[in-house]
Amino acid sequence: MAKHLTARDLQLLVGLIDGWDGKLTWDALCDEAESLIGTRPTRQTLNAHAPIKIAFGDKKAQQRTGFKPTKRPQSLAIAEQRIHRLESESQRLKAENERLLERFIRWQYNAQKRGLSQAVLDARLPEIDRDSAEKDKTARR
Repeated sequence: MAKHLTARDLQLLVGLIDGWDGKLTWDALCDEAESLIGTRPTRQTLNAHAPIKIAFGDKKAQQRTGFKPTKRPQSLAIAEQRIHRLESESQRLKAENERLLERFIRWQYNAQKRGLSQAVLDARLPEIDRDSAEKDKTARR
């Protein structure tokens, strides 16, 4: 009698499909599944489980459209450098955000102290008439 797939087996098989490289077929999936779950399931067994069927269909569609997942680093050293750079950038941006918030609070206090309303502070900048500046230059000559 065939072994029934457990919830853990389903998770393992969906993970296997998600990480699949190369051409995906039911036969190839059944062969790889044997090493994960201990017995070789049939195509019909795998197809009978919705999570596997959906993951298989999504992966096949992904392969048909030529979608290529983002490049994986060739070595852990490269990945480590990238992680370090991104963490440094994140810390820098958090510190910059904190400084800008402190500046905003200082400006808010000073504006309130001088009696400036929010409407005055939110007023639009005056339009710059660049044509008149050009006319002034030609008029001076």
